Amino acid sequence: MVSDLSLFKEEQDDEIVVTLSGEIDISTVAKLREELYAIVDNNDKNLRLECTNLKYIDSTGLGVLVGVLKKVKKKSKDIYISNLNQNIKKLFVITGLNKVFIIEE
Repeated sequence: MVSDLSLFKEEQDDEIVVTLSGEIDISTVAKLREELYAIVDNNDKNLRLECTNLKYIDSTGLGVLVGVLKKVKKKSKDIYISNLNQNIKKLFVITGLNKVFIIEE
């Protein structure tokens, strides 16, 4: 079964909101990296990842998010991650990434 990931970008006054839906794994991580890196490279705003409809993320996806965070921090901006489901939130806690990302309910 092939995983599916969709990204929807909305530009607001002070941030770029990217709504993530589906699953982030080895089969979708290249799309995630390409799109998020392009967004960060072309904007000087904070980045908000809206994750209400994100069902799953594996270690490759977490690695991409860390890479995106580094790019954002070089611009002195932040990443906000909103509305993670409980399983994904637990993964952020176990890996310690809840201490480097701004996680919001």
